[in-house]
Formats: sequence, C-alpha cells, structure tokens
Amino acid sequence: MADWQPDVLGDDYEQLTLPLAPDDEGDVVATLVRRRRAGGARTPAGGDDGPAPYLDVLYVHGWSDYFFQTELADFWEAHGARFHALDLRKYGRSLRPGQTPGFVTDLATYDEDIDAALAAIGHRGDGRSPRELVLMGHSTGGLTLSLWLARNPGRAAALVLNSPWLEFQTREVGRLLLEPVIGARARLTPTRPLPNVDLGFYTRSVSKDFDGEWTYDLAWRPQHGFRTTPAWLSAVFHGQQTVARGLSIGAPVLVLLSARSTLLPRWTPEMRHTDTAIDVDGVAQRSVQLGDLVTVARLDGALHDVVLSARPVRALAYGRIAQWVGAYLPRPAPVVPDADRPPAPDDAPPTAPGALGQLLSRLGAGTHRAGRAVARTVGTAVGTLRGRRSRAR
Repeated sequence: MADWQPDVLGDDYEQLTLPLAPDDEGDVVATLVRRRRAGGARTPAGGDDGPAPYLDVLYVHGWSDYFFQTELADFWEAHGARFHALDLRKYGRSLRPGQTPGFVTDLATYDEDIDAALAAIGHRGDGRSPRELVLMGHSTGGLTLSLWLARNPGRAAALVLNSPWLEFQTREVGRLLLEPVIGARARLTPTRPLPNVDLGFYTRSVSKDFDGEWTYDLAWRPQHGFRTTPAWLSAVFHGQQTVARGLSIGAPVLVLLSARSTLLPRWTPEMRHTDTAIDVDGVAQRSVQLGDLVTVARLDGALHDVVLSARPVRALAYGRIAQWVGAYLPRPAPVVPDADRPPAPDDAPPTAPGALGQLLSRLGAGTHRAGRAVARTVGTAVGTLRGRRSRAR
C-alpha cells in the first residue's frame, strides 16, 4: 500500500490511495482522507493534552460528490473521534482518465472500497480496535453504508445518515414502474448516459461561485452533476428495494433530513433552504425500515447535504448529532490511577489497594465496553429475527 500523501484540502489533510481490483475500464482505486497533525502525529482536536479519541468515523459521500466538508471533520474530532473520509472508486480523488464517473452495476461493489478503508484505519472486523466505529454517509453514500452494515452486522457501533437516498423521488410506486425499463437498458446499454435531470439548482444553492457559501472543485462535483447510466440507476433501485423489505440493522441509526423538499423544474428562492435532490418525506417514512432503533431528525431550512446548509441550520444539525452520540456512544469513564484519587473519608468503605484497585477499575471499563457490544449483538439478532418474520409475512 502507498504512503500517505499531501491532500488537495491543504496542509491539514493527507490522503492514502487504496488499490482495488481492476475492472473493464482499467485500474481502480479508492482514496482515504484524514487530518494531518504537526510532525505527522494525529491528535484529537483539543490538542496533545486532550483525551485520546474513543471513536473512529468513516464518512462516505454521495452521487457526483467527494469529500471537502472540513467543518464536518472538525466537529467529529472535537467530539472524541478520529475522522476519515472515503472517496469511492471513480469519484473525486479516485477518478481516473477514461473512467465513467461513479459507474458500478451493484452497490455491493463498494464493499471492497469500504473494507480497504476500514483495514487502513484499524477496523478489520476482529474486534481488536480500541475505538468504536461510526459510519456516516450522505445521499447515495448513506444508502450504500446502510446496505453494507446490514450485510456486516456488528462491524459498526452506530450509523449516521445525512439525507440518505433510501427511496426514489417518485416513491415506491414510481420506482417499480421505472425499474423494468431501466433494467432492460442496463442489460443492453449499461454505460449509455441517461437524460440529465439535474438543472443545477442544488449547485446554485451550495457553491460560492453562485448563491452558496462553499468552495469546491467543480470538475469533481459538476454544476449539473455527472450523467447517470442505466446500470448505475438499476443498482440504486435494487438497493432501495432491499431497504423497502427491511434491513434489520442492529446498531442505532440517526437520520438527518430537511423539513421540506422542493422538486421543481424551475428555480425558486425556497431552494436555498430546502432539499432539491430527494423526497424527504418519502425517505423519512422509509427510514424506520432500517432497523429497530432509528432516530429521525428533521431540520427546518436544511439543504440536501445538511452540513452545507446556512450556519444556524448546520449548527443545529451538529447539535443533534452531538446529542445523539452522547446518548448512544458516550465516552467511557477514564481509568484513574490510585495516585490521582482523592483521599477517602474516614467513614467510606475500604477500597482495593494498589494494583488490585487499578485492575478492578480496568475491569469496570472493560465491562462497560462489553455491555455495549452485547447490546449491539442482541439488537442485531433481534432485528434479524424481526426482519425474517416480517418478510415471511
């Protein structure tokens, strides 16, 4: 594997190229991005004297997108996480000349990208990492991670979804009507571009080159998006139908959505503070089929990518995430050495001395982690059984 290299985001970030199996278009890679610290050391946002990170976050972008949301990385690292972002194959940093942007025929193809990224940050599925894993996905990345976690129960402690594309804009009825047509075209002309329905309204709301706040590379995130293909859209439809049948994810899930969508063929001012990409009401209804413990947070004024919304809205979004993490993934209590303990009052019960006291303290912290692991395992098992029962009905 190659070494970490400087990243396009500047001196504070670095990237790692992850070689993947080649496909019909040639060599394929994914790219992992992380914050770089002074002297190569990676420390929490609070500095060298702050507590060690207790979470690892892996973020996956959406369609026609790549990672550039450094404020999101700042948030997670300030809340006790090591933040990593993954540019999937044929997107952003991973797009190579001659490749069809974003092209896959099955969303499960991204399993290789995700597994390579997790291995690079120390989560190989063997339970040896000292940190809990949190997956975070936006739009199509949210759909992809939901399907991955359903196929890999117990691999992550939690799932955070930012406007996940769990259902088509026409809801299930429209998707089922389109699916045979798109499926036929996927078999006959899998890479022939479909008509472009992106009129650039979302870019107008987000990009600093237009009416938005953010600066990013329009070659990697074009004004009108990449042209979709029949094979890719068929893969999305298949993933959405899998969600519709129920995923039975055992880990807690947080879904962040705008309060409203504006899906119109003409520009309106409401597009500056609504979702112009997905039907948020349809996705909210579909979200409860992800698992047994799903929290849906609706944010008035949010754009499709809620962390690119106006400052007050995204501040509320970050507050919702922090509140949810505090409830479901609280930082474990620190192990306090005996020398740092305050003296016990005369009427206090005797405490275990020296090494025994430290051992009992570590056992308590270990029991806390084990209890959370057991809870996730039980949740996964119960969710799987309920999913099977509902499918049987």
